[in-house]
Amino acid sequence: MGEYNAVAFCAIGAEKAVSNELKKLSPKEKPLYAIADSGFGKVRFRTSLDGLYRALFSLRTADRLLLEMGNFPALDFDSLFEGTAKIPWEVFIPGSMGLVVTKVRSSASLLKAETSIQAIVHKAAAQRLCSHYGVNRLPDNGKQAQLRVFLEKDKASVLLDISGEPLFKRGYRPAGGIAPLRESTAASIILLSGWKRKYPLYDPFCGSGTIIIEAALYAWDQAPGLGRQFTLSGLGIADSRIEKAVREEAMEKIDYSRPICIAGSDADEKAIQLARVNLQRAQALSGFGSPAKVTGIGLTCVPAKNASPAQLFPGGEANPGFIITNPPYGIRLGEVEEAEARYAEMAGLCKTFPGWRLAIICNHKGFESHFGKKADNCRSLKGGAVDTWLYQYDKL
Repeated sequence: MGEYNAVAFCAIGAEKAVSNELKKLSPKEKPLYAIADSGFGKVRFRTSLDGLYRALFSLRTADRLLLEMGNFPALDFDSLFEGTAKIPWEVFIPGSMGLVVTKVRSSASLLKAETSIQAIVHKAAAQRLCSHYGVNRLPDNGKQAQLRVFLEKDKASVLLDISGEPLFKRGYRPAGGIAPLRESTAASIILLSGWKRKYPLYDPFCGSGTIIIEAALYAWDQAPGLGRQFTLSGLGIADSRIEKAVREEAMEKIDYSRPICIAGSDADEKAIQLARVNLQRAQALSGFGSPAKVTGIGLTCVPAKNASPAQLFPGGEANPGFIITNPPYGIRLGEVEEAEARYAEMAGLCKTFPGWRLAIICNHKGFESHFGKKADNCRSLKGGAVDTWLYQYDKL
């Protein structure tokens, strides 16, 4: 089985970023990914085993990667069972691995009872595996293959997770501070903003450093998945030689000598200290051993309203670049008022950073009115439980 149907899950609104990443991951001489469609936080594509490993190691903007094992009509529970039972599970799931259906969703379908859908799919897959391995039941401890089932307009899609831990868990941020931004969402903001390493980048609310670190990894061409293992490695289709080759190729691409100009600030000194530690952890995950000396990245304890290019960047000044940030959200009433006051203070960036671009993600639909300037572009970007919007300004 040389080709696989895969689905990359991402923040709703980040599908374009994922698709662009897949295109750039392909070797120049031959496209590696055939994108079928995208939307609602998913990008479907077809690729080889080599392509699966490359996506797992290198995708910055995806949250999970799954194989689409089957896609078939399911008007009733019998057809759901039969369709699931026809999938060659034994090719993918070894006898030492158990099985669990972790998520079920049904939309515009006759089958609506999610717990029943979950039970039927588990039973069909488990029966086939038990029959193939000659056992009465699958292991219920140890490693578990994780399935997801989506029913839409009476058509079932059965997926096998090959990521394991979510891809946004890079490993460099064991403690993310208050209300941390997902690493994959931070990467999506950076790529959607159009930032390139030749431009300065500044985050005035850097917190634990997620945006700063994701920008640095992107500039260094350090694959985000180098410091972790994936479920794919334990499946029947795994190939350690391909995985080793992809990992080594990704390591060879890293270049810490590239000139970059990145700065982050925060009013909380503890946040700045945590950001520095997280940056060191991120480098250590590359596999090179001792982290290389960081140049071109500055982290300063200063309130956003007091910051200026002369203060933040080496040499005292910086050419107009990008401000990319995720200011603290306001959820409860008092916090909402504080957030709105913060947005109004941010208007001062127009004077201290004239000509810079701005990309800000927040959960406030009225950000523009408090900031005092209409965005050139606004898109919904939901990477968790909170609805958020990405406001982009081409020039402050």
